[in-house]
Amino acid sequence: MTNDKTEHHVVSYRKLTFVWLALLALTALTIEVTRLDLGGYKVLGALAIASLKSGLVIAFFMHMKYEGRLLRWLLFLALVTLAIFIGFTFFDVLYR
Repeated sequence: MTNDKTEHHVVSYRKLTFVWLALLALTALTIEVTRLDLGGYKVLGALAIASLKSGLVIAFFMHMKYEGRLLRWLLFLALVTLAIFIGFTFFDVLYR
């Protein structure tokens, strides 16, 4: 029999509601960015807002904020690796 000490992190409904409202506001901001004439920066702005939204979801709804340093660094490494591969794909398509 193992003696596991797992800590449960209870996030208040107030905090989750605030994060949800922030996600709704960022979604509205994404829609507004697509209506502006920013040229190529429109995609960059939408991706920046999407990154912020995914960070909120990962941190609060997936409870990554309360995990250990190692797991957070591994998630960061995986996301950076994904971003590099997506970036290489964009460069390949751009310079064909």
